[in-house]
Amino acid sequence: MAAAAAAAAVGGPQPPQPELPAPGLALDKAATAAHLKAALSRPDNRAGAEELQALLERVLSAERPLTTTADGEEAAVAGGGGGPGAAEEEALEWCKCLLAGGGGYDEFCAAVRAYDPAALCGLVWTANFVAYRCRTCGISPCMSLCAECFHQGDHTGHDFNMFRSQAGGACDCGDSNVMRESGFCKRHQIKSSSNIPCVPKDLLMMSEFVLPRFIFCLIQYLREGYNEPAADVPSEKDLNKVLQLLEPQISFLEDLTKMGGAMRSVLTQVLTNQQNYKDLTSGLGENACAKKSHEKYLIALKSSGLTYPEDKLVYGIQEPSAGTSTLAAQGFAGAAGTLGQLDSSDEEDQDGSQGLGKRKRVKLSSSTKDQSIMDVLKHKSFLEELLFWTIKYEFPQKMVTFLLNMLPDQEYKVAFTKTFVQHYAFIMKTLKKSHESDTMSNRIVHISVQLFSNEELARQVTEECQLLDIMVTVLLYMMESCLIKSELQDEENSLHVVVNCGEALLKNNTYWPLVSDFINILSHQSVAKRFLEDHGLLVTWMNFVSFFQGMNLNKRELNEHVEFESQTYYAAFAAELEACAQPMWGLLSHCKVRETQEYTRNVVRYCLEALQDWFDAINFVDEPAPNQVTFHLPLHRYYAMFLSKAVKCQELDLDSVLPDQEMLMKLMIHPLQIQASLAEIHSNMWVRNGLQIKGQAMTYVQSHFCNSMIDPDIYLLQVCASRLDPDYFISSVFERFKVVDLLTMASQHQNTVLDAEHERSMLEGALTFLVILLSLRLHLGMSDDEILRAEMVAQLCMNDRTHSSLIHHIPENPNPKSGIIPGSYSFESVLSAVADFKAPVFEPGGSMQQGMYTPKAEVWDQEFDPVMVILRTVYRRDVQSAMDRYTAFLKQSGKFPGNPWPPYKKRTPLHPSYKGLMRLLHCKTLHIVLFTLLYKILMDHQNLSEHVLCMVLYLIELGLENSAEEESDEEASVCGPERCHDSWFPGSNLVSNMRHFINYVRVRVPETAPEVKRDSLASTSSDSLSSLQSSRRPKVLQRENSGTAQVFSLVAERRKKFQEIINRSSSEANQVVRPKTSSKWSAPGSAPQLTTAILEIKESILSLLIKLHHKLSGKQNSYYPPWLDDIEILIQPEIPKYNHGDGITAVERILLKAALQSRMNKRIIEEICRKVTPPVPPKKITAAEKKTLDKEERRQKARERQQKLLAEFASRQKSFMETAMDVDSPENDIPMEITTAEPQVSEAVYDCVICGQSGPSSEDRPTGLVVLLQASSVLGQCRDNIEPKKLPITEEEQIYPWDTCAAVHDVRLSLLQRYFKDSSCLLAVSIGWEGGVYVQTCGHTLHIDCHKSYMESLRNDQVLQGFSVDKGEFTCPLCRQFANSVLPCYPGSNVESNLWQRPSNKSIQDLIKEVEELQGRPGAFPSETNLSKEMESVMKDIKNTTQKKYRDYSKTPGSPDNDFLFMYSVARTNLELELIHRGGNLCSGGASTAGKRSCLNQLFHVLALHMRLYSIDSEYNPWRKLTQLVEEVNSQQGNEEQQPEVPILYHDVTSLLLIQILMMPQPLRKDHFTCIVKVLFTLLYTQALVALSVKCNEEDRSAWKHTGALKKNTCDAEKSYEVLLSFVISELSKGKLYHEEGTQECAMVSPIAWSPESMEKYLQDFCLPFLRITSLLQHHLFGEDLPSCQEEEEFSILSCCLGLLPTFYQTEHPFISASCLDWPVPAFDIISQWCFEINSFTERHAEQGKALLIQESRWKLPHLLQLPENYNTIFQYYHRKTCSVCTKVPKDPAVCLVCGTFVCLKGLCCKQQSYCECVLHSQNCGAGTGIFLLINASVIIIIRGHRFCLWGSVYLDAHGEEDRDLRRGKPLYICKERYKVLEQQWISHTFDHINKRWGPHYNGL
Repeated sequence: MAAAAAAAAVGGPQPPQPELPAPGLALDKAATAAHLKAALSRPDNRAGAEELQALLERVLSAERPLTTTADGEEAAVAGGGGGPGAAEEEALEWCKCLLAGGGGYDEFCAAVRAYDPAALCGLVWTANFVAYRCRTCGISPCMSLCAECFHQGDHTGHDFNMFRSQAGGACDCGDSNVMRESGFCKRHQIKSSSNIPCVPKDLLMMSEFVLPRFIFCLIQYLREGYNEPAADVPSEKDLNKVLQLLEPQISFLEDLTKMGGAMRSVLTQVLTNQQNYKDLTSGLGENACAKKSHEKYLIALKSSGLTYPEDKLVYGIQEPSAGTSTLAAQGFAGAAGTLGQLDSSDEEDQDGSQGLGKRKRVKLSSSTKDQSIMDVLKHKSFLEELLFWTIKYEFPQKMVTFLLNMLPDQEYKVAFTKTFVQHYAFIMKTLKKSHESDTMSNRIVHISVQLFSNEELARQVTEECQLLDIMVTVLLYMMESCLIKSELQDEENSLHVVVNCGEALLKNNTYWPLVSDFINILSHQSVAKRFLEDHGLLVTWMNFVSFFQGMNLNKRELNEHVEFESQTYYAAFAAELEACAQPMWGLLSHCKVRETQEYTRNVVRYCLEALQDWFDAINFVDEPAPNQVTFHLPLHRYYAMFLSKAVKCQELDLDSVLPDQEMLMKLMIHPLQIQASLAEIHSNMWVRNGLQIKGQAMTYVQSHFCNSMIDPDIYLLQVCASRLDPDYFISSVFERFKVVDLLTMASQHQNTVLDAEHERSMLEGALTFLVILLSLRLHLGMSDDEILRAEMVAQLCMNDRTHSSLIHHIPENPNPKSGIIPGSYSFESVLSAVADFKAPVFEPGGSMQQGMYTPKAEVWDQEFDPVMVILRTVYRRDVQSAMDRYTAFLKQSGKFPGNPWPPYKKRTPLHPSYKGLMRLLHCKTLHIVLFTLLYKILMDHQNLSEHVLCMVLYLIELGLENSAEEESDEEASVCGPERCHDSWFPGSNLVSNMRHFINYVRVRVPETAPEVKRDSLASTSSDSLSSLQSSRRPKVLQRENSGTAQVFSLVAERRKKFQEIINRSSSEANQVVRPKTSSKWSAPGSAPQLTTAILEIKESILSLLIKLHHKLSGKQNSYYPPWLDDIEILIQPEIPKYNHGDGITAVERILLKAALQSRMNKRIIEEICRKVTPPVPPKKITAAEKKTLDKEERRQKARERQQKLLAEFASRQKSFMETAMDVDSPENDIPMEITTAEPQVSEAVYDCVICGQSGPSSEDRPTGLVVLLQASSVLGQCRDNIEPKKLPITEEEQIYPWDTCAAVHDVRLSLLQRYFKDSSCLLAVSIGWEGGVYVQTCGHTLHIDCHKSYMESLRNDQVLQGFSVDKGEFTCPLCRQFANSVLPCYPGSNVESNLWQRPSNKSIQDLIKEVEELQGRPGAFPSETNLSKEMESVMKDIKNTTQKKYRDYSKTPGSPDNDFLFMYSVARTNLELELIHRGGNLCSGGASTAGKRSCLNQLFHVLALHMRLYSIDSEYNPWRKLTQLVEEVNSQQGNEEQQPEVPILYHDVTSLLLIQILMMPQPLRKDHFTCIVKVLFTLLYTQALVALSVKCNEEDRSAWKHTGALKKNTCDAEKSYEVLLSFVISELSKGKLYHEEGTQECAMVSPIAWSPESMEKYLQDFCLPFLRITSLLQHHLFGEDLPSCQEEEEFSILSCCLGLLPTFYQTEHPFISASCLDWPVPAFDIISQWCFEINSFTERHAEQGKALLIQESRWKLPHLLQLPENYNTIFQYYHRKTCSVCTKVPKDPAVCLVCGTFVCLKGLCCKQQSYCECVLHSQNCGAGTGIFLLINASVIIIIRGHRFCLWGSVYLDAHGEEDRDLRRGKPLYICKERYKVLEQQWISHTFDHINKRWGPHYNGL
């Protein structure tokens, strides 16, 4: 029956591999499919179903390349031998036919698409795709849109950017879970499900039957293709082979998903249906090959460290038993093995001892659950097994795309997410083993970000599949594989394990996909809440975090420099930021309100437990181990940040979450250790550890890390300080910073722990740290906006910043949902409040500036905060930069002239919880330190700096600002002097302690100290005082003893305090502590003996301050209490004059504040001032001090000298720049003529810039001009229409080059060459419009022999230059301008040229004869002199500058005519270009830029010398035709076979001019020049009349012919254009020129009526270009200035100037151009002769004859293409445009801005003879100069010859910044000024001079 027929049609029951079917079979396929569809549509369709099954079995098993009965043919297929075999193709064809049910497949696709309810876009893309992200519309931070949806939606004014996808992604348009509906595009706005009709049942019926088999077949392929990789050989190759074979099948599935919703729901059914899966994988028990495939599947499972539920290990698969299925419903199955076994089954075996240590530490919440997470997988549907193989094959891109394309189907999305979660552990294992972990990571994230960004979905999976448990366990398990024992603190007995940052897992960031998923789901509130409520999870997570606590430990190298600098610290910082800090910020974002207090309590509780465990594990008691530091304390930081949040947002009582004192003491140790180590690192104490330790110190404070690192650390220290005993805290700080020994009153001391050279910077470090600790309010009461403002001000004060660098430098709130995203509203409003925008400025030739933000004046005045700047600087130089800018502001605004000190800034009030912090300022210990330091500074002890004093004063001022309520004076007077004997200070309030006098201090000093020696002589107190004041110079760091009775030792105090606390908490701790402390602090035995000395001091802090004031001001009694004059001061204390200033101001401010705080202080200050203060140190100037003073004076003098020199140098440089380097400003310049034209100098004198000698240029030792020769096609780019050409941005717009000047001239020349004699053609035109040689000079001269030796030295110089010496390139030795040749100066005297210029009164006829004679003389090449050799060599250079194709136009290659043409064209090119540089006309007159640096004069000499070698045969000399009537007219017609000469009216007059002039012997006489010009003007005028006659129509012609004929006999008929025109018309009417009037002719004719005015204007415009070039030439040859004029009088002024008009000519009546005519022979005769030539040509070629007569003479100035306003329009069109050569989208597309050609940068597809396309195009389009816009980078690249440079971008964003490589992706707009600068540089050929960074491109662009 039918089934048999079908089977037979397929190929009968014989081989499973059918023969290739005949073409006729296609019909059978369709018929079979139709038949089956009909059978299946019947109500009873069992028969049909079986039939179809049988058919599919046949077709699809044939598709399987491996079967048990493998014959040779199949083995070949299995080995991937024959590529995808015919069988596979056949099978796919069958599937398509069957799906379509007998119809056409394409029609079927279209039918299915009609039922697509497209509510979601879901377009999937892979890496490097350009997508958009709109923060305004996004709900999830990962939201992204494809370009189409983005542009169809409305995002005006939104905060969006374009980005290149890193890992791939999918479009979220239409998904309201991820983005707001307002942002949907037009297509996805309508919820269209309602109005889409139901899918007819029979349409997709076949799909439901066919697809399960097809997918099963695919799975079998995957099973069979997979071979476990051998132990060491990676098997990527094999995997890739299998995947290549499967490409068509997977693509087929992918196409199905693109058919829309209807087909996707069928696929979902197929993929998730468990019954289908069971039937297909188990119903084939008897089929051997199915068995084999199932075995392979089980092996794969097993080898992956996964178990399949035990009872399933039988091959014939039975029904799953009830037990397993219930477990499996959760996605897990029964547990097997314990963690120990699991550990060993893991591939990487660690050594046993570590393994044990590990297992001891890992506390997993419930082992069974974790096992099931880690190693049980049970597949119950196609989807699950497909994902399994996708992972096994390491996420092939095609599979990933297929799985993602299905996501718009909601049901599928849920099923797939659950499957993904179920495979999560397996993904992690595969990822760890993968060799391509980067690619794989990207693919994983590509999938997971689509699943987990959706809050609803994430919540569902969290509830149903224990997503959080799985993630945390998987992360923990992953990190367990790379743990090592921690060496922190107690190396031997430490039980703590940390991750090893050197492992690949951390080094390559392999963990990031998992961590980023975790961060992603924690951003959903519902998920984060579950996490924060689950105590078990928190414990596990703290365990995980503790793996990072103390990682990457640094040990200070004390002896040798470290051999190998490890760079692992990058990995450590990245790991802490990504794996610990980011999840922490995610959690914190959900702890914003009171209701969430419980969460904070949980986190804090488990965090403290973990910390306690950590302290126990590392055996920490009370002292940190010396010389080691770790920057990684994530547990401390978790604790700190949750505390901060609790107080700031949740109104928790701080004390309720703080531990006991002992724990606080421990908590403070490690963060404090980091602060001290930072100071040590900056003091170069870690220099032997290499640069990487500096790198760590910088990363720790760098903007991306600081708010997860240094900020929490400082905050934690602030919390500890506010709760611990202040004396204990202060002494700990100085002890940690190792400066205790320095803090002694004695002038000498010993430091047992620090070298002298580090003492000062460590002391500065300690004080700075205290200032930061006490004045920073980031977490102590500032609001978010205040913080943002403070950060912004700090950054702007360091430097002006661009908008993007501000965003980069300001630590963004790391949690993306916080709302303070850079670029958000608050960011912009704060920015506009604190900064002014400086728009980019353009100086031509200057560097391209960007738009910058600079602080407003009031910010400098009130908000500049040095403390914040110090905290946020990565480089110390930035602090200096901020201070310099502050100084400059004060000078400029007149607030303070000198060198100011950092200003004191008022702080935000403290939050009440942290009030205790201020007790630090009011503790005796700090006061003793401040007193000691003030005293030491006053006494000039060693190692104290201004910085120390500054910080001391800052601390005193902080204390005064934050003192307790004013104490009553009575109470103060009671504690009188008698109490001072037992301690330094009576109380702890700074205000009262300030006035307390200290009389004697006992110090421990080395026996060598001066105090001791004096003491032994006479122990009177006065003596010892004088000894103290004897000359002494400073040295650095230690600490102090007090009162006469007792010595005050910081260390002892601290011990005591610590002991008290410990005793309170536990008794046995005593025994532990004692021995440790005693052993640690015994001084090294080698130290010299210390003895005790008693010093008499008799000072108080107030008296020291007043003396300091005297010392700083250098005057006695300089301090006078201001309130004595103005009592008001005490009432309103805020006095602006004290805000800014130096130390003196600071002291005054402090004394004023002290007086304000208490009347006692006020009185005492007055008393001190009343006593006439004795000199501070006695003013006997010691030798040493004298030396210092002398030194200072000497320095001052040297400085002044230097300033003077610099000023002189600057002015010299300025004048030099003005004369030599001006690039672009023609006006206001002193012209620097190269040859001075004063008559008294007999010869031009040149200075050689190398040897410095001056002298004339001579035949033997010629001088030359430094020139740059370059080929240029700028002239060729002139167009004749005013409408500017635009860059094409759609397929329709194309640019055709036929209207360019170059094209027009090319056409003209080839037309002439078709009909006329070649040699004559080459004299009738100029070339060089494209590839002409332009010569420019900087104006400096040098001896040619000097130049040669200069080149030699450059050649031997090994330094890499930006130019190639072998090609003759060099830079001018004086101005460094780029050059590549030297143009010899022709020896000649100026007097002679003056004689030549005297006008002679010869008639024009005589002059004409003279000219002819002079031209006829052969030009002999001068004798072989040095000069002539140089002339030859420079001519060679000029020729080699341009390519051969731009030199050879003759039909006979190498003919001398070519050279002749080339040489006069060089002159033409340079004149035309100069005209363009002057703006296309000569109205401005003067000697323009080119005037002072023009080399045309010298160039003419060189060209003339060479052109005189070719004499033109006098027969052919056009001069004859111009000036004589030729008698025998018919001689030419005689020999028909030879081509005629070019008629004189077709000649280009300007070319004739140059030929005539260059053929004359140089130097030329002025009257000869004028004669030539007059003669040529007659020809030019006739050409203008002829062109006019051709342009107008028949009626006009006859009218003119008539009117002109009437006037023919008047006196000046030869000077009337009407007469001449009528004559020309009548002459030309004899030929066929006018006869060709057809219909098409009328189209050409301009409809305007010609009035006399318009005719006159036409004639003038026709002649003007010639007059301009001629005037320029005259200006250069004879040095005459060009007059300036209005545009309308340009013609008449130039004709006067050229001598065409008599100078007394008056222009009252309208000017007539014909009056300039001066006919050498009767006008009518010569015109008739010229017209005859035309007529004889038009006899045969009327069309061409006419075309050649109409010349376009009015070219517009050249311009680059006009660019669109918005860069996006360019980008969207070009970045997807395919390359015309290989039809692929190029990786780096570029577009030429001169002609709009689309090219591939570096594209190998378009390479021709080793030249890449851009280089090739630059040669063809610009003769070696190319200007390209790189589409993907928005940058312009310039190619000049063999070099290239990045020019910059002409598109800037709203903040005036470039966006190179489109990294920020903000909208960019054209910057017209920049584009103008670019165009200017192109036209003036100054790319080489202005752009500095050139490099060779080796033809690879």
